[in-house]
Amino acid sequence: MRILVCISNVPDTTTRIKFVDNFTRLDTSGIQWIINPWDELSLTRALELKDIPANNIQQVTVAHVGLIASEPTIRKALAIGADDAFRINAEPTDAYFVAAQLAEVIKNNPYDIILCGIESSDYNGSTVGGMLAEFLGIPSVSAVSFLNIENGQVVIHRDIDGGKEILTIPSPFVAIGQKGISKEPRIAAMRGIMMARTKPIKVSEPFTFESMTEVKKYELPKPHAACKFIDPELPGQLIEMLQNEAKVI
Repeated sequence: MRILVCISNVPDTTTRIKFVDNFTRLDTSGIQWIINPWDELSLTRALELKDIPANNIQQVTVAHVGLIASEPTIRKALAIGADDAFRINAEPTDAYFVAAQLAEVIKNNPYDIILCGIESSDYNGSTVGGMLAEFLGIPSVSAVSFLNIENGQVVIHRDIDGGKEILTIPSPFVAIGQKGISKEPRIAAMRGIMMARTKPIKVSEPFTFESMTEVKKYELPKPHAACKFIDPELPGQLIEMLQNEAKVI
């Protein structure tokens, strides 16, 4: 059995975001790039499954659409434990473009289980996994909070309104992982970091697909208003402010 984990390269969540060129382009200077957290949890789960000999998982591969500047993030995935990687040498312009590029590579390199994070922490689109499954013509399961292999069958738990759904699914399929698919990301050990230097990253040129969307301009959220403190002995002042300023009562 072979597992593929799709990963994206996103700014660290503590990074202060800035835009340039009249708010039409992200200023990438000084940004610390990381594996998208939901993708990293999916990768951790894939490696946990591989650690169990009875699961008979021969390979865990990571896939990424991005330019050469994203290779340190791919190397981190290899240091965590992925066996190899492939990178499609293109700017990931939108979800449709990314899913289409990944699908073309996967068609020539089939996998039994394809894992995607539920969303990326930069655009929060939540669409690549579903699009990828459609391009490949295979099933997809969203909101996956648990994935295991039991008696040769893949067992999946997914969160639904008011409960949890448990199902089995034949391979190949796309699983879209969310919080809970693994408890916490795996940390790269020194041996893994050293081994990652020699693990292969296969680079391919992009296929011809047009992006379906275009970013015209970014806009920062409005700053929060300053806090106002009310004397607890003056409840009337609070009521007046809620009525006339906040207009919530």
